[in-house]
Amino acid sequence: MLDVLIIGAGPIGIACALEAKKNNLNYIAVEKGALVNSLYNYPSNMTFFSTSEKLEIDEIPFISNNSKPTKQEALEYYRRVATSNQLNINLFEEVIEVVKKSDYHYQIVTNKQTYNTKNLIVSTGFYDIPNPLNIPGEDLPKVSHYYRDPHYYSMQKLVVVGASNSSVDAALETYRKGADVTMIVRGEQIGERVKYWVRPDIINRIKEGSIKAYFNAELNQIFEDKVTFKDENGKIQTLENDFVLALTGYQPNFSFLEKLGIEINKQQKYIPTYNEETMETNQKGIYLAGVICGGLETHKWFIENSIIHAEKIIKAIKS
Repeated sequence: MLDVLIIGAGPIGIACALEAKKNNLNYIAVEKGALVNSLYNYPSNMTFFSTSEKLEIDEIPFISNNSKPTKQEALEYYRRVATSNQLNINLFEEVIEVVKKSDYHYQIVTNKQTYNTKNLIVSTGFYDIPNPLNIPGEDLPKVSHYYRDPHYYSMQKLVVVGASNSSVDAALETYRKGADVTMIVRGEQIGERVKYWVRPDIINRIKEGSIKAYFNAELNQIFEDKVTFKDENGKIQTLENDFVLALTGYQPNFSFLEKLGIEINKQQKYIPTYNEETMETNQKGIYLAGVICGGLETHKWFIENSIIHAEKIIKAIKS
């Protein structure tokens, strides 16, 4: 019988595993993909908003070439934290079912084996389920909810949906690799949360006409060789198009939480029920860690302010 099983081996899952090891608990972390799988699937040229010291786990130094580390530097850091501390992490192992035997006794069935544990930590992030556009043509091969590398879109007519950090990064990088970029933005301007050193760049590229942008607009339908959208005056317009990057954000796996019996406040941004001091949910022995705690408010929790969840949870388990 394990003391604790951790679902997810992102930065917060790693922090939970490290804290469990420090407190001599019998633990295992399982991750359905690669180590820090969501981070691995971020855009190739991504730079963090946070400085490297704010991404550190347990005061283990994170050294980067610049104050704001790159994706590759972060992968190297979290990999070294996991390997140098010999953390018990099983990769490419997906949780299939969780059976509650009693309070503080759960049976976890994965695609590889079955575990019994007294406590369960859910640290699964929010990157796996994109927010859908819910429009005709969204399922065409030319449409992607993930952006990885700009070269793929070189010399192509690209529509980028959204005005968040990911949308802005994609628009700028693909434009500089030779794509003909048009942004379709529901709001009236580029998002206020966009990285402060990037926001002036995109605004200036739009002003000079290098990147076309339609604000207060909404994509209407996607075809093989074009898209239609509703402009700020409610008029339907048509654009020739090769690819669509629908970077409309992501959401946690609420259905998985509900299967665990965790209460979710659907009236208030789908925020799950948990004790802020211990991170324990309404299910005895099940804890939440990281961005999943914020429901649809995915900007509320991120690496630097949710690492503390690991210490809170392990302290509660020990007590």
